Amino acid sequence: MPYSRIAIWALAGSALFAQTPPLELSLKRAVDLALAPDGNTRVKLALEAIQETEARADESRSALLPNVGGAVSEQSETSNLKAFGFSFSAAEVFGLRIPTFVGPFDVFDARASATQSVFDFTSIRNYQSAKASVQAVKADNQGTRDQVADQVARAYLAGLRAQATRDTAKSNVELSEALLKLAQNTKAAGTGTGIEVTRAEVQLANDRQALVSAENGVESSHLQLLKVIGLKLESPVVLTGELAYVPVENVEVGQALATARANRAELKAQQYREQSAKLSYSGAKYGRLPSLSAYGNYGSSGTAIDDSVPTRTVGVSLRVPIFDGGRLEARRAEAASEYRQEKIRTADLHDQIELDVRLALDSLSSAQAEVKAAEDGLKLAHSELEQAQRRYKAGITNSIEVTDAQTRLQRALDNRINALYNYNVARIDLGTATGTIQSTLR
Repeated sequence: MPYSRIAIWALAGSALFAQTPPLELSLKRAVDLALAPDGNTRVKLALEAIQETEARADESRSALLPNVGGAVSEQSETSNLKAFGFSFSAAEVFGLRIPTFVGPFDVFDARASATQSVFDFTSIRNYQSAKASVQAVKADNQGTRDQVADQVARAYLAGLRAQATRDTAKSNVELSEALLKLAQNTKAAGTGTGIEVTRAEVQLANDRQALVSAENGVESSHLQLLKVIGLKLESPVVLTGELAYVPVENVEVGQALATARANRAELKAQQYREQSAKLSYSGAKYGRLPSLSAYGNYGSSGTAIDDSVPTRTVGVSLRVPIFDGGRLEARRAEAASEYRQEKIRTADLHDQIELDVRLALDSLSSAQAEVKAAEDGLKLAHSELEQAQRRYKAGITNSIEVTDAQTRLQRALDNRINALYNYNVARIDLGTATGTIQSTLR
């Protein structure tokens, strides 16, 4: 039996030490983990999109580079000369009989060939358009990183709010326990009643239920944060930050708009897409220009390897499109429409950026006032509860006044938590609107 107890203790101790320690997460670390190459799913997909677009650009460039190939063949042939227009009416010519069916005979050929585009305006424009598309996707990647940073910051703030709500719920339980003890002491002293004890017990039960709900909210917020970051959901985490008021310098609308136009990755990506569409349209517009290419081959041919002799072909080819059933005109109209669409999107994005900036500044200003009002309300609620407790202890009033004051304090605490959360969200919105979200979170 002693051995069994020792074994059990050893297993319990090993299991305790084998548990994964909680991952301590600051806001900066959470964002860094999400933006790592193996972090958030959207970040990984954005990196793959860059690889895909670069491969397409290389594919477009191949039309401008030499195309070299080689081939070796050896075959046995027979031929019917009549199929080539030869017809011999006489059975013999100068004593020689000419057959219409010849072969079999062997043919060997080993040859290297190459072609090179000398001038093809459409291919040049297509390659330039593909390079602009690569730049657009790279800018999109930066935009995706900004969006992920925004998403992680919001999830992190939601976790901090959940933790603050849980801490407030714990404080409410402790306060209710103290008030219950006070009601019980008052009843025991003969200055209180049983209904006041019951009222305090009901309030304590409500606060304990709120604490259970708050604990579940913390767990849910942590799971949401882990999913956004790209970590395993079973990983325990501890958020080291807290909801706080961090003053922001006053920013004029004009200054914020200038910052946004210089830093918003979405605008850069859209400008590159417009440039790509413009180059594509240029290639389609001048699609009827002649194209010039050079070609050649060199090898050895004969009836066998040891009976082959060197042969070659060298030449240039000029291609002039004359009529293709309207394909070039249709492609030109399509490319022109695509270019106009991108110009419309660029103009609309400029307007959207201005809207984002103005809304973010308004939200930040409103949130600042909200925090100040919540702080003032919290001070008043604390003062009211202290006065109600003193009056209740002195027997001037009953527990209803204390319970009402306690309820208003809980509401004031919740208002402060929500105000701080809204203020920090407004800071994130401003950073996202101006394209400085990642530096804002540092």
